Amino acid sequence: MEITRLSRLALNQEGFAFDPLTGNSYVANSTGALVLEALRVGKGPEEIALHLTEGYEVSLEQAALDVGEMIEQLKYLKLL
Repeated sequence: MEITRLSRLALNQEGFAFDPLTGNSYVANSTGALVLEALRVGKGPEEIALHLTEGYEVSLEQAALDVGEMIEQLKYLKLL
């Protein structure tokens, strides 16, 4: 998975992300921020979904769907 554009985002603890190259800004909830950071450090969707089940009351299947949806949104935004 290509993360070059994602890796250049400035991301804070509250889920605010800023792309200094384009000037675009994005907001994610706490779960989305966790997924963004995990993708930025090279974790795959399965590993991220498993991590979500450890920190949230969610099934592995639902976590995998949620991570997949976020990845699709990031692709739509051309961040992946």
